[in-house]
Amino acid sequence: MPDQSIPQARTSAEVSQDPDSTGGHGVSRRALLGTAGATGLVLGAAGGAVGYAAAPAPATPLTSVGSGRAMFHGKHQPGITEGLQARGHLAAFDLTAGAGRKEAAALLRRWSATAERLMSGEAAPHDDTDVARDAGPSSLTITFGFGHGFFGRTGLEKQRPSALDPLPDFSSDHLDKARSDGDLWVQIGANDALVAFHALRAIQRDAGGAARLRWQMNGFNRTPGATAHPMTARNLMGQLDGTRNPKPTDSDFDRRIFVPASGEPAWMANGSYAVVRRIRMLLDDWEKLSVSAQEAVIGRRKSNGAPLSGGGETTPMDLEKTDTKGEYVVPLNAHARITRPDKNGGAAMLRRPFSYHDGFDADGTPDAGLLFVCWQADPLRGFVPVQRKLDRGDALSQFIRHEASGLFAVPGGAAKGEYVGQRLLEG
Repeated sequence: MPDQSIPQARTSAEVSQDPDSTGGHGVSRRALLGTAGATGLVLGAAGGAVGYAAAPAPATPLTSVGSGRAMFHGKHQPGITEGLQARGHLAAFDLTAGAGRKEAAALLRRWSATAERLMSGEAAPHDDTDVARDAGPSSLTITFGFGHGFFGRTGLEKQRPSALDPLPDFSSDHLDKARSDGDLWVQIGANDALVAFHALRAIQRDAGGAARLRWQMNGFNRTPGATAHPMTARNLMGQLDGTRNPKPTDSDFDRRIFVPASGEPAWMANGSYAVVRRIRMLLDDWEKLSVSAQEAVIGRRKSNGAPLSGGGETTPMDLEKTDTKGEYVVPLNAHARITRPDKNGGAAMLRRPFSYHDGFDADGTPDAGLLFVCWQADPLRGFVPVQRKLDRGDALSQFIRHEASGLFAVPGGAAKGEYVGQRLLEG
């Protein structure tokens, strides 16, 4: 969960006299984190921060959506263990010709400074566009990673992790190289679309002459609070997606998801590896199936995510249960059966995807699906064995197509006063 902070209340006069509070844009986004009461206000699901108002008018409380705040500095980078956000942007950049280690360090320093400010609800450090002026932090997270090619371009080949070796080819791949890989990767998520776009634009502008955009994708999820109670998200096939996700409360969570502090290379301590896949869903074909046929493909009830063997969403799946005809209740090629960790040598990954819709083809076919993002301490033990098994006979494979792919090393979080990747670039 995001860290929470309790900012001290300030009067409107104190805000107006604070040179850091305006940034040349009148009342800044920092003012949003002030409070109307004398005791301060917890940021998070139960709290609210104040909205933009012309001083000295009384502050207006934000809703819980706007007040949510994640911390930039910490043991791990933000955007990994936080809950799914309503809006997301994924982008990859390539270093420009002539840009090397020095330019990359300056870029990561700029990006980190911008991320810290925006995640705090403040304006961008330079030439803020005011797109998010009226909003609070809205649980914004910005995450940075390095692709395979980054190390050659910066003369850091000896620091490239072996876990960053290119992913193997899979039979279900129809990859567009122009929308795959990249030297640098940025993940942006927020519970407000304007806040997310504001961050994307700031990051792109900060790239300057050091890096050029390689590809960019937009995604979305259900808005927090849209359901009567918190629940597992649904994907565009209508299925609950993420039922068996590892949880931070699991005893082996850190071991499976994060590189240990004593791991190699040292600069990846407390980091993780992100596999990114643009998976197109062949919705026209999928929607022709009856609900029972869809459930057989997945191995779970569409209504509540319960395994076909019975119980509720979190009930362990009984893979040996048969029907009156002696057939397995959960088919042998059901997606949920094949992806179980206990059927893949314990392989586990933390799924944190976004759905996407990029319009319709000329014949009316929807270009829609999943921006699949999964996190693991080692992709060769997490994503790769599961995907290989899916490749050999997953019932879902005929309804999806992998169209883009990337693998990125995401270092641990930056300490206060540091920038992301500093231990690599200055080590």
